[in-house]
Amino acid sequence: MSNPIYDARTFWDLLERRVAATPGRNMLLDTGGRALTFADVKERAERAAAGFGAMGVGEGTPVTWVLPTRIETVVASLALSRLGAVQNPILHIYRDREVGFCIRQTEAELVLVPGEWGGFDYTAMVERATADLDAPPSVLTAYDSLPEGDPSSLPPVPDPGGEPIRWTYYTSGTTSDPKGVMHSDASLMAGGVGLARALDMQADDVGSIAFPYSHIGGPDYLVCLLASGFPAVLVEKFDLLPTIDAYRRLGVTMAGGSTAFYTMFLNVQRQTPDEPIIPTLRLLSGGGAPKPPEVYFEVQAEMGIPVAHGYGMTESPMICQGSPHDTDDQLAHTDGAPVFGAEVSVVRPDGSDCGPGEEGEVVISGPQLFKGYRDASLDAAAFDDRARFRSGDLGVLRDDGHLTLTGRVKDIIIRKGENISAKEVEDVLFAHPSVNAVAVIGLPDAERGERVCAVVETADGAEPLTFDDMVGACEAAGLMRQKVPEQLVAYRGALPRNATLKILKYELRDELAEVAWP
Repeated sequence: MSNPIYDARTFWDLLERRVAATPGRNMLLDTGGRALTFADVKERAERAAAGFGAMGVGEGTPVTWVLPTRIETVVASLALSRLGAVQNPILHIYRDREVGFCIRQTEAELVLVPGEWGGFDYTAMVERATADLDAPPSVLTAYDSLPEGDPSSLPPVPDPGGEPIRWTYYTSGTTSDPKGVMHSDASLMAGGVGLARALDMQADDVGSIAFPYSHIGGPDYLVCLLASGFPAVLVEKFDLLPTIDAYRRLGVTMAGGSTAFYTMFLNVQRQTPDEPIIPTLRLLSGGGAPKPPEVYFEVQAEMGIPVAHGYGMTESPMICQGSPHDTDDQLAHTDGAPVFGAEVSVVRPDGSDCGPGEEGEVVISGPQLFKGYRDASLDAAAFDDRARFRSGDLGVLRDDGHLTLTGRVKDIIIRKGENISAKEVEDVLFAHPSVNAVAVIGLPDAERGERVCAVVETADGAEPLTFDDMVGACEAAGLMRQKVPEQLVAYRGALPRNATLKILKYELRDELAEVAWP
């Protein structure tokens, strides 16, 4: 059994050191039965790097890729890392406007796409989005095969000295253009090492990646599995029951992705309460969305395993992370402790530090922090006068050092001059058996400024939550009367979500803002 590798300088260095330690152990598995060892992945990545090199890709070449979660995607990304290219992964849900903007801003010379995938033609999209450029990028289908060449033709591995920018990720643009977030290998890997240390995975574990690998969580997880030496199952298109079957067959020990994944697994488990749906599973983990305490206790009681939830964002891939070594109270009621190397503070509006238990804005520094935005004009507002990143999240640091997120600075509903935390109300309503998911939003109101509206996705087989039920649940939980929603919307179907299944509140606000209300 080899020791974890926490001090690699680049992704390629980490891969080489893992191959030297455990070359024959599995690294990448898929639901179709394929399995590649660490040595297999390195060998394929070197051949692909030589192929990309023959196409003109080298150190500093900007390359955009819009690819699903597949073995070939991980290999392509590692091949580009071997060359020192500047990678721009894009979520597959982005379309012409966003993709065109990203390609223009990064000045991508090559775009990797899956061709036609999921009923959508990605090649045609990129060609449309770049048709008016004087020098459009080359477009290459990189779905089930990658360009190959002779690894002996590869140049020396680029020197990472000075931490050159090697990645640009984009935050979703909901009301304006997406923001390009620049990272070095070192900053992304610091986040991944933080995740690896917190989760303490072992070489005999089997992980899983059911979220888009092009998400900022992709490199987090890659570092985690390379550092610790365990394999991961890649899920190209998440379909709940077939995925559970594959996890059972492949012996997955850690699954998850976000709160929505936890509740989906839990709902299936409830159909066979006396038989674990995945007998080898010992941990659920993820992030990207709030986790009501009730979710933790329900999973613990009905699946017999803990949920280790985390907190990160594009600008800082890992900030806090729950650990299987934490207490039930810490796992249920916090978003984890700051990961290794991360410095997390909670501050008042004037920038002074809050005391333990006092709510304020979360500010972050440390080696996992991004290197600035592609549009440098955005940097000044993003950092405070001590060069700490202003997250826009509200939270409380406890005496034990764990952070509890309480909402977003912009997700505070101001009703008749009083601040109401949407998350506090959501946590209460989520515990009701009729509720599968809930979003509490503020809607324009002439009398109140904003009124509190609860939008509820009904649990399978349950009767929709009634207004009286909602009020009763809030009162039973001890909420102040002023915090009880004035409006309840039983949403038809599933609430709108992004690629990582986070509820899109802005869409709900837009949809309901003009709806008549008594």
